[in-house]
Amino acid sequence: MSEQRNVDDPTVGCPGVGRVLVVIPTYNEIDNIGAIVTRVRHSVPRAEVLIADDNSPDGTGALADNLAAADRRVHVLHRPGKQGLGAAYLDGFAWAARNGYDAVVEMDADGSHSPEDLPAMLTAARDADVVLGSRWARGGQVVNWPLRRLLLSRAGNLYARLLLGMPVSDATGGYRLYRSDALDQLDLESVCSQGYSFQVELCRLAHRAGLRLVEVPITFAERERGASKMSPAIILEALWRITVWGVRDRMSPRRAHRGVGAPAVQAGRA
Repeated sequence: MSEQRNVDDPTVGCPGVGRVLVVIPTYNEIDNIGAIVTRVRHSVPRAEVLIADDNSPDGTGALADNLAAADRRVHVLHRPGKQGLGAAYLDGFAWAARNGYDAVVEMDADGSHSPEDLPAMLTAARDADVVLGSRWARGGQVVNWPLRRLLLSRAGNLYARLLLGMPVSDATGGYRLYRSDALDQLDLESVCSQGYSFQVELCRLAHRAGLRLVEVPITFAERERGASKMSPAIILEALWRITVWGVRDRMSPRRAHRGVGAPAVQAGRA
């Protein structure tokens, strides 16, 4: 079978990882979704994309259907309404499990997560259960953020690391890869948080389950089009939940872990 046929065949996965599904939640992202799907397909032609749309009133869902009709590696999950980032990802994980994927990637629709960083994350996934795209690992960077947001993110990650004992630099980041057998070891039915706290909660569950976590440096760029979904309520939820988890964890020992990945996989960066 030729390389071209391998790329065109959806049953052929990424070397060393298998079939990969990139889950992209959307709500009013009509200005961004076409470009981000195109970049994913160019960066990792063997990966597939699931657009999980929360019944966007701006027509994002209809555009997603058009993208899927033109490319058999693009799929759409229509959700009944705006139910939050965490719920969208959990539905995406379930869709991936039903359809036999070997790994699931979380990626924002607004372009802040660079699809061009995905090949390095897939390489790291060959020896990891969870790969965290990290803004704060050596070689990572953030573009076009004001000082206030930089300090807030740094402080939030430090707080999570200290309270939860997780040796990762970016527990709040939303660009990550989970192997499907790793997700099977997590109690996803217990997850009820959203936004920042959803990402921290899954990182905490993975760490306590003894999974191997590896960080890969990424470039995070602030969105250029559309409105950010970040709000003070999401930040307060994250701080409150991290505090509760920290207290709870000190009262119950976690499972002995197999080892945590290196603080960052440099993937050619300085």
